[in-house]
Amino acid sequence: MAEVLAEIVRSGFVEGHHYGTAVTLTADGDVGLSVGDPGAAFLPRSANKPLQALAMLGLGLDLEPHQLALACASHAGEEMHLRVVREILGGAGLSEQALGNIKGYPFDPFDSRVRDDWVRAGREPSRIGQNCSGKHAAMLATCVTRDWQLSGYFEFDHPLQLGIKAGFERVTGEPAAVTVDGCGAPLLSVSLVGLARAFRSLALAGDGDEWKVATAIRSYPELVSGTYRDELRLLTALPGAIGKLGAEAVYVVALADGRTAALKIDDGGDRARPVVMAALLRSLGVDSAEVDAIGTHVLTGGGVPVGEIRAASSVGSLPM
Repeated sequence: MAEVLAEIVRSGFVEGHHYGTAVTLTADGDVGLSVGDPGAAFLPRSANKPLQALAMLGLGLDLEPHQLALACASHAGEEMHLRVVREILGGAGLSEQALGNIKGYPFDPFDSRVRDDWVRAGREPSRIGQNCSGKHAAMLATCVTRDWQLSGYFEFDHPLQLGIKAGFERVTGEPAAVTVDGCGAPLLSVSLVGLARAFRSLALAGDGDEWKVATAIRSYPELVSGTYRDELRLLTALPGAIGKLGAEAVYVVALADGRTAALKIDDGGDRARPVVMAALLRSLGVDSAEVDAIGTHVLTGGGVPVGEIRAASSVGSLPM
């Protein structure tokens, strides 16, 4: 049910398309714009992390706001991120050796500076450097709080994962299928509408665990993301907003008043993700030169601009 969300335009020729699904919610929670089938179940990948963190708070996890932000993160592997992962583990009496996620280099879809510095320094792929280590550290800390066994904490039938799934289903209002994410932890399905409504709930919360998650993201967007990420630029440009990207070009942003946009680019093309998100936000009435700039992707030929990735008219093209 995917439809065209973005066009690849070179010298006036549309040479290709990015297909996908998108949805917006108005301030009162009604569906505004809908492209494709946003009611169909899909895999939000790391866009689930704030909702998984919310579920862990419900299971007894107790973190400082900056640590909770890192628990929601697909971090860029910068020293500020690694330091907070170690804080979470240390607070639970654990070391990096307890982490069960895969080893990896720092990752950013658009900028390789942190990874390049890591390699130049002779550092090897590591579990703490992999972008999901904050989530895994929080999972381990939750197990310590509940006196659950640490071994197998990421298995589907572990009490931790059963509790996370139950909390996830409560906030999304939908049953979740379970598969395995890239880091090795369980990955829960939801519809794009369900994901958007869950983030809207976080953004509007005035107290409780949902408020804690939203406040952590708002207060420490650099820990949720990374210095060079478009995700950080967008959250900085929209005070009060919360948001999260996920692998395979998933993105959800909820504004302070409840207006929310969510998208999935079918081919995983990250270059189209900020372009389409900027257009969705404009359709919700966001007027920001910085958001427009974030949503601009120039194509070059011979080193000079000759085209762009632009949002399709179905999601509200950005002005030329």
